[in-house]
Amino acid sequence: MSRYNFTEYPNRLGQHTYKWQATEEDGDVIPAWIADMDFEVLPEVQEAVHAYANQLVYGYTYASPELIDSIRHWEKTEHDYDFASEDVVFIEGVVPAISVAIQAFTKEGDAVLINTPVYPPFARSVRLNQRKLIENSLVEKDGLFQIDFQQLEKDFQEQNVKMYVLCNPHNPGGRVWERETLEKIGRLCQEYGVLLVSDEIHQDLTLFGHRHVSFNTVQSDFKDFSLILTSATKTFNIAGTKNSFAIIENPRLRKAFQRKQLANNQHEISGLGFLATEAAYRYGKPWLTELKGILEQNIEYVVTELEKKTKIKVMKPQGTYLIWLDFSAYELSDEALQDKLRHEAKVILNAGLDFGREGRHHARLNTAAPFTLIQEICHRLTTSFGK
Repeated sequence: MSRYNFTEYPNRLGQHTYKWQATEEDGDVIPAWIADMDFEVLPEVQEAVHAYANQLVYGYTYASPELIDSIRHWEKTEHDYDFASEDVVFIEGVVPAISVAIQAFTKEGDAVLINTPVYPPFARSVRLNQRKLIENSLVEKDGLFQIDFQQLEKDFQEQNVKMYVLCNPHNPGGRVWERETLEKIGRLCQEYGVLLVSDEIHQDLTLFGHRHVSFNTVQSDFKDFSLILTSATKTFNIAGTKNSFAIIENPRLRKAFQRKQLANNQHEISGLGFLATEAAYRYGKPWLTELKGILEQNIEYVVTELEKKTKIKVMKPQGTYLIWLDFSAYELSDEALQDKLRHEAKVILNAGLDFGREGRHHARLNTAAPFTLIQEICHRLTTSFGK
């Protein structure tokens, strides 16, 4: 019997929720886009939030030793990653951490590489910081994204790349990069003097027997040129509490990151985020185990329904709760595709072009919702895009 409520979705209307904002204007619309979940959070996290409310004073706070211990214990037991307490640097989000890293370790005009299609803030952060964006296209093979290492090395060499922002597990493709792939990346970074920033925020959401490998666990010397960015927020649906952290084992890199963070006045972290993160890591493993079973069921259903009843090409993810959908067979412009989704199917998906030029004729679907909602989303998509 389930210990948690994954069958009913909480009412999110009237709460200024980005994901459900369009539904407040049109009650027939189902949002399946922005990457948060329509599940109730872990009860112990709710209790931590209630305890915070009862403090009566909501002043400045610091990270407790117990919080840092919970992070280290989680990383060690879940991902076999062991590091010192001083290697942890708190920041309000992974995306702000990417910008701090760009500012700390590159100059205006320097080349920063990303693998596209990828989470839109990667490209945005590079461009807004006046760096040269290098888009290294992923290639699709056997239904999965792969890195074109020949092109990657060519880009490193010809573009004089200074920083590589990696997404592992990959968003939107759900790719869980294997140790061998990460080792190839690391060796190329070493050879060409490239600093690697690894966004591992989806690390706990690996599915179907796949396991996350943190970049710094591949080879001991990789920590010399890397920053690992992660958080409990994506795993436990607590993004609004605003707390993430970087693991920076190289003291020189860590000090440079913290100097730039201080210059940006990004060193003060939400006390609520500290408490929610500690509760999630201390008590969340059973909840996460149950959640992953729900996500696998939802994903399998989406894959089966869309492949059987539509011409939509589905990239089945190895991790995350996101599915990359290819609508190319319908020969619709991207504007027409989004219009059909929004006004005919009444389902909101992320537009593929937001993830890079490779996202043409694509969209991203969020499956982190009760099964009944996933069934309705699939019904609408198969009705509008039937064969």
